[in-house]
Amino acid sequence: MNELGNKIATKRKNLGITQQEFADELLVTRQTVSRWEAGSVMPDIDKIPDIAKLLQVSCDYLLQDDIREDGEVVIRGVSRLMKNALGKKVKLTFFDGEADMELYNTVCRIVDFEGNWMKVEGENKKGQFEKLIPLSSVLSLEIVEEEA
Repeated sequence: MNELGNKIATKRKNLGITQQEFADELLVTRQTVSRWEAGSVMPDIDKIPDIAKLLQVSCDYLLQDDIREDGEVVIRGVSRLMKNALGKKVKLTFFDGEADMELYNTVCRIVDFEGNWMKVEGENKKGQFEKLIPLSSVLSLEIVEEEA
């Protein structure tokens, strides 16, 4: 079951709505609802507002894994690490084939991150730089102690 399917199933059950009743309201089959909840198919994007209304939740809650039902943002895994590293000087290593030679053996500062990207700035032999880096390319991140 994927996160969206889990949210639909849990909220539907908590509201005491059967799959058939839910399907009837959305003008789909019960099997379609079952497939959504199992995660084998995703609802069409145009159905999301109707699903959200029936379940009494926001579209953001349904579509974003890091949003709780009350609207609070859940910080997990990489996001927690990135939040703690934000604004700090770091040294990055990359997966094979993903190396960014401009950042090789360079200390940089993480200035922003969102989703699967982080923005870093620093200085190397060529001068100052600012880069956007996919998090998927980063093997490790070492926080470098600030000089006193």
